[in-house]
Amino acid sequence: MTPRQIDLVQDSFALIVPRRSEVAANFYRILFGLAPQLRPLFRNDVETQGQKLMQVLTSVVRSLSNLTPLLHTIDALAERHVGYGVRNAHYAPVGRALILALRDTLGEAFTIETEEAWVDAYMILSRRMMIAAGEEPALAA
Repeated sequence: MTPRQIDLVQDSFALIVPRRSEVAANFYRILFGLAPQLRPLFRNDVETQGQKLMQVLTSVVRSLSNLTPLLHTIDALAERHVGYGVRNAHYAPVGRALILALRDTLGEAFTIETEEAWVDAYMILSRRMMIAAGEEPALAA
């Protein structure tokens, strides 16, 4: 990612932090609308799952300029997700739901350039997770 893209992701994320519960709830609503077959993979209630999602996003967004210290954590997260039943094909609807939830929350502040930066960030994360899970990376957003 370019420094400009990192700034766009971090600046837009700062805008959603005060609304993180709303973003997480919107994300899961969108995800289950796009891919209802994924609902059984989420054993925790959506509110708890949303808190976990926002914690992971916070860590990744803060570390975009140097993800190396997080790689072990990302790999472990991917391995846990395999145990939950997550497969390569699931990353695309998750990425799409994330982008749509961000767009819904940020409105006009979610510019095309900002969206492209988020897609790139998600692609980096999802590819790493697919590799750690032992699956061939594919287009994820």
